[in-house]
Amino acid sequence: MTDGRRGRLRARWRRLAERTRPVHPETGRALAERWAALPEHVRTPAQSLGRHAVGCEGTHGVFPKCNLTCTPCYHSADANKVRVDGGHTVRQVDAQMAYLRERRGPYAHAQLIGGEVSLLAPDDHAEALLTMRRHGRSPMSMTHGDFDPGYLRALVTGDDGRLRLPRVSFAAHVDSLMRGRRGAVRPRTEAELHPFRERFVQMFRDLRAETGLRSYLAHNMTVTPANLGQVAEVVRAVVPMGYSMMSFQPAAHVGDDRRWKESYTAVDVDAVWAQLEEGLGRAVPHQAIEFGDPRCNRLGFGFLADGAWHPFVDPAHPAELRARDAFFAHFGGVAFSNTPPALLAVKVLRVLRAHPGDVAVAAGWARSLVRRAGGLRALAGAARRRRLGLMTFEVHSFMDAAHVGPAWDLMRRGVVAEDPQLRATQERLAACTYSMAHPETGELVPACAQHSVLDLAENAQLRTLLPLTVV
Repeated sequence: MTDGRRGRLRARWRRLAERTRPVHPETGRALAERWAALPEHVRTPAQSLGRHAVGCEGTHGVFPKCNLTCTPCYHSADANKVRVDGGHTVRQVDAQMAYLRERRGPYAHAQLIGGEVSLLAPDDHAEALLTMRRHGRSPMSMTHGDFDPGYLRALVTGDDGRLRLPRVSFAAHVDSLMRGRRGAVRPRTEAELHPFRERFVQMFRDLRAETGLRSYLAHNMTVTPANLGQVAEVVRAVVPMGYSMMSFQPAAHVGDDRRWKESYTAVDVDAVWAQLEEGLGRAVPHQAIEFGDPRCNRLGFGFLADGAWHPFVDPAHPAELRARDAFFAHFGGVAFSNTPPALLAVKVLRVLRAHPGDVAVAAGWARSLVRRAGGLRALAGAARRRRLGLMTFEVHSFMDAAHVGPAWDLMRRGVVAEDPQLRATQERLAACTYSMAHPETGELVPACAQHSVLDLAENAQLRTLLPLTVV
């Protein structure tokens, strides 16, 4: 063998080894930085932030306008006075995602969020999603869901009728606090909105049957004292519809204060979780896996089998906790989503080669999960009937602007607050799972700080840059 051929083979082998490396070095660096920055009290064995996830990401200042009104709403009073402009959106998305790629590594989940995403022209919406993907982001479009099937078709298909977006993720925010939805302008109860929730899922089903479009759909709902008592009924109705996530956001005093119609302090994560469990008819364990500060986020990762929900990790079963610990320790930085199956298999095998004992740990977890889910035959039957699928439950609690503003100001100056309320707010901001990029200042800003502090000036500037009436 000649020296030249030997060198080419070595180079090819190095490229293969790098491509199949379980954890990208930039991901490893971002995870380590995230873990080191977490407050001590959230660095628990259950914590996924900084061990498996760098956190979620979101856009800001890209299309603040919405065509519905909601009580409450986190947008500032100027949001609906800004023109939707696709060119501005794509440019800002590109800049923000590039900075997130630089700071957070080559892969993360990111939300295309602002006002209402379907106000973007389909081509601009598609280009924004493709731009996010070019920066290694897995994008989710945030919407109120009040758009027609024709818009969805125009979004995912090109001029030739073929899919330009073979897979999309959407989160539909639907609740009785929203005003202006076609067919339900001023809903009085959550039950009135069930047909709209179901219709949203059906749009994607119909297009999948025709084009093969794949999708991941989430259902979002704001909760106040006005609709807290209806959450259980919403859970019972929505779980069978075909969503893969249900997320609840207890309202906070943030955004446009003209829309603060009531006190929101009576609604906390425990109150919403109790309603969730009532709707499911079972306990939803959340202690085994955490995502950031428990005061902000509570999660139930699991799946549905013939309509019954089961957690992936039940803290009452030691074998499942051992599997969780092994996963975080050895597989935490592996990107399981959007990695080609063959490549992912090689990465997993490389991890197992270094940690062969994980095979037995995984088998113990699988035995425990299958046993409490009714047995292998029951799960196989649910799969044959196409009644086996993912379902995650989440409660995400924002904070009041009156606390976030001064806490964030102190954090930027490197000052730890003496006031207990402000110190708790700083802790929650430091453990925030949802960041927004500001490449112009070199900051990653927690969503609560973005909406409580920065949106006000940002949207005022956008009113001049993108006025509703172009003269």
